[in-house]
Amino acid sequence: MLETTRYEARQRLRGTLALAVLLGAFALLVIYIYPTIAESSADIDALIQSLPESVREGFGAETYTTIEGFVAAEVYQTIWVLLLGLYMAYTAGGVLADDVESGRLYLVLAAPVSRKRVAAEKFLALGLPIAVLNLTMPLFVFGGTVAVDYPLDPYYLVVVHLLSVPYLLVCGGIGLLLSVVLDRGDTAQRGGIALVFLLFMLDSVTLGTDAEWLGAVSPTRYIDPTAILLHETVDLVDPLLLLVVATALVVASLRHFQRRDV
Repeated sequence: MLETTRYEARQRLRGTLALAVLLGAFALLVIYIYPTIAESSADIDALIQSLPESVREGFGAETYTTIEGFVAAEVYQTIWVLLLGLYMAYTAGGVLADDVESGRLYLVLAAPVSRKRVAAEKFLALGLPIAVLNLTMPLFVFGGTVAVDYPLDPYYLVVVHLLSVPYLLVCGGIGLLLSVVLDRGDTAQRGGIALVFLLFMLDSVTLGTDAEWLGAVSPTRYIDPTAILLHETVDLVDPLLLLVVATALVVASLRHFQRRDV
């Protein structure tokens, strides 16, 4: 059972570990400069308040007077929500389209295995980077804040990572849907990046406007590291909604892949 998942996970392990180290190192670098930032945080906060609301909300920039506000904006809103969301969409975009384009899928389907099972197990393999990154990143972040003597509350740090899983699954689901619709892997991957980024921008630019309702289609509307880390506000409704959307995307992808001509 889950032979495809295990194989795909092994193929992703080295790249995932390298990404975990790179993201952790970048987070440490950002946290390392916070004591210097804290000395002029009042001036920075004044600059933040002068920015349009859509920019402040889109990048989670509320205050730099606390380590919670700084880390939420500089690490989680930028690296975790935007960049990692793009990475998940890009990675999922190639899980099937690459195999269709290269012809490897014909060899796989020659075995007694259904299309749905192959697609589902390939998507399950994306759980490896999600799990590894969510296990390693809080260690880097918490260790870095302790080292600079501005420790974060580890409870809310863990909550941020737990509640980010449904969001990452939605981004992966977007990539998977494009991967079963399009025949070229690079097209599906670029399409996943473009779509997730456009949804992020739609959410950002419509905040505080009469068209704010348009941003409700963006998964970034339903994840807010700043609210969790800075205000200690935990909302379980939004993650549950994201789980429903992720499930719907995966089911739609599997059904389309079962019917399509490969």
